[in-house]
Amino acid sequence: MSGNLFVVSTPIGNLKDLSFRAVEILSKVDLIVAEDTRITGNLLKKYEISNSMISFNIFNENSKVDQIVNNINEGKSIALVSDAGTPCISDPGYLLVNKIIKNGLNVFSVPGACSPIAALSISGLPSDRFIFEGFLPKKKGRKKKIESFKESDSTIIFLESPHRMLKSLKDLELILGNRVVSVCKEITKINENVFTGKLNEIISKFEKVNRIRGEYIIIIAKKDYEF
Repeated sequence: MSGNLFVVSTPIGNLKDLSFRAVEILSKVDLIVAEDTRITGNLLKKYEISNSMISFNIFNENSKVDQIVNNINEGKSIALVSDAGTPCISDPGYLLVNKIIKNGLNVFSVPGACSPIAALSISGLPSDRFIFEGFLPKKKGRKKKIESFKESDSTIIFLESPHRMLKSLKDLELILGNRVVSVCKEITKINENVFTGKLNEIISKFEKVNRIRGEYIIIIAKKDYEF
């Protein structure tokens, strides 16, 4: 196990979704590199894992990459985790994995939960070809990005916050027309739900909600797809 980086997926809601292998790796590595040590600390506590941690996030990753690479060069084993899901997928980690590979060091996947894939699997929409867009631009470039979906022959997946959810659905309808979409809410959590149908139907449903809460994934079917 020495001198390796392990990219470890963690639960996206239900803490029981941590794999047996992930528990083993997190228990045995020399150091856990975590997006937020407080959140990861709660996960480790549930599985009675006691290990050293350092934070590694969008605010400090540039300053910590070389330190972590040096640790692995010295023979230490390190696990990279994000707050939820798979590191590097709309989460920190790319810079570190890139540097590890460029230095000829070993990086291994410890796969598990990944919210875009989980959402697609329960959406009922075509999954043979898909594109993951992360978060849409908040302002600049937003319209242009949505317009780029018009002629795509792939299913489009993106993440959205509760306070922009309804606006995003309306923007999609305005630019793309009344497409079929699936909105996945709070996957693996108590309030998990999936809403699949035409955009006007989904918009009408959410307009009746007093306060939209939770984490959402919006999945857009390709042009002319009928549900």
